Amino acid sequence: MIKQQSNWFTTWFNTPYYHILYKDRDYNEAGVFMTNITNYLNFPENANILDLACGRGRHSLYLSKLGYHVTGADLSEDSIAFAKKFENEQLQFKVHDMTMPFGKTFDGVFNLFTSFGYFDDEADNVKTLEAIKKNLNENGFAVMDFMNADVVIPNLIASETKVMDGIEFKIERYFENGFIYKDISFQHDKKDYNFTERVRAFNLGDFEEMFEKLDIYLLDVFGDYQLNKYYKNKSERLIMIFK
Repeated sequence: MIKQQSNWFTTWFNTPYYHILYKDRDYNEAGVFMTNITNYLNFPENANILDLACGRGRHSLYLSKLGYHVTGADLSEDSIAFAKKFENEQLQFKVHDMTMPFGKTFDGVFNLFTSFGYFDDEADNVKTLEAIKKNLNENGFAVMDFMNADVVIPNLIASETKVMDGIEFKIERYFENGFIYKDISFQHDKKDYNFTERVRAFNLGDFEEMFEKLDIYLLDVFGDYQLNKYYKNKSERLIMIFK
């Protein structure tokens, strides 16, 4: 059996199977969210935005189409290599560790689709927030789009099977020791594979505590991509605006 090594995201995100399993993500939804959030933040014309943990760049691409100068950054060399096919004067992609400052500042730093809380070492979550703060210019805003753990945990689908491109992915989900786990197993070309996604189930209170320690100011909280009010026990997402 071929099994990932620690950290899980450095291997799983760099496999073609990750992109096969998640190939049906909603690109229209991503576009609606980017339009709504940039209208709300009222960025200056030609603003510079960092899409941190951008994956293959679906949000970056929409942001650039809205007229912004966008840098997509991700640790996955495979994802960045794919995204670079879409580069132009307003859109660039870089391999980058989000726990480290980028080296320049931006009008906006976006961390989207629950791309936080992956680390084995809790200190790396703090380093990431510190880096986001350093990546912002004086008038900049950060946007973090995270799962609403208070809704996700009691509604976990414990077991399911998805067939994508002829591959049968068996998925098991569970909550343990503050983390949400997703075990993914499948067979391809007569080889068995197993990967496990693991995300810290931070809630709003956890973020507020971290923000206070880091002198980060939480400005607003939304509960979905239409920017409706956040409700702990029913909102789809936990979307935080801070600086």
